[in-house]
Amino acid sequence: MADAQGTDGFEPVERIAGGADAGLLLLCDHASNALPAHYGRLGLAAADLEAHIAYDIGAADLTRRLAAQLGAPALLTRFSRLLIDPNRGAHDPTLVMRLSDRRLIPGNARIDAAEIGRRCALYWQPYRAAIAETIAALSAQGPVPAVISVHTFTPAWHGIARPWQIGILWDSDPRLPGPLIAALQARGLAVGDNEPYDGALPGDTLHEQVTAKGLAGLLIEVRQDLVATPAKAHGWADLLADVLKPILARPELHEVAFCASRAGRLRG
Repeated sequence: MADAQGTDGFEPVERIAGGADAGLLLLCDHASNALPAHYGRLGLAAADLEAHIAYDIGAADLTRRLAAQLGAPALLTRFSRLLIDPNRGAHDPTLVMRLSDRRLIPGNARIDAAEIGRRCALYWQPYRAAIAETIAALSAQGPVPAVISVHTFTPAWHGIARPWQIGILWDSDPRLPGPLIAALQARGLAVGDNEPYDGALPGDTLHEQVTAKGLAGLLIEVRQDLVATPAKAHGWADLLADVLKPILARPELHEVAFCASRAGRLRG
């Protein structure tokens, strides 16, 4: 599937330039529903790749606009989470999904350890490495960056409506989530505090690249129906930029401060 040099010509990471003085790195783990050509559609119908199982609908538009509004650098994946999930730890059993939201993924159903390792080397690891390298470069040039990963979630799950407009997912460091949740609630928004998911997940992007390094960070989850078009996503990005600007000016967000993770220690 890949050639002898270990590359298939598919660039796994989109990089958006931004100023080190922004004090922020934006991430978008599930930005794209694209697949390298030799994987086809993993045996799925074209419509399945337009659904939430393949990517976070609206997240890429939201991230790009937010990066522009804040003058911040951003890293976005160029591959579908169905190929390999960049927000899962290397040892997570859901790193490559064989079944997602009751849909069988034919191209993953009989995947073996060798193929998981190949996908990890070609797609998952370059994204994680890009995050580590960018954090190191930003820290050397300017203030230690806060890190925000942008995601979106479905309006309902298994028939149960989700009432939140936006969720703030975090582990144990309150420096960024505390003021952000308060500021969003002050705008009259229905905010989920570690809803609809818990922000402490062993080996995920936040755990490995942010918490373990003592950086301030969190995941933002916006409900997909609210960002399903570029215009809607840009509106939410503008709102978030307005809310985040005074918060990011706080000096404590740009200090290294280690907090014990609720997700436990990182595995080697």
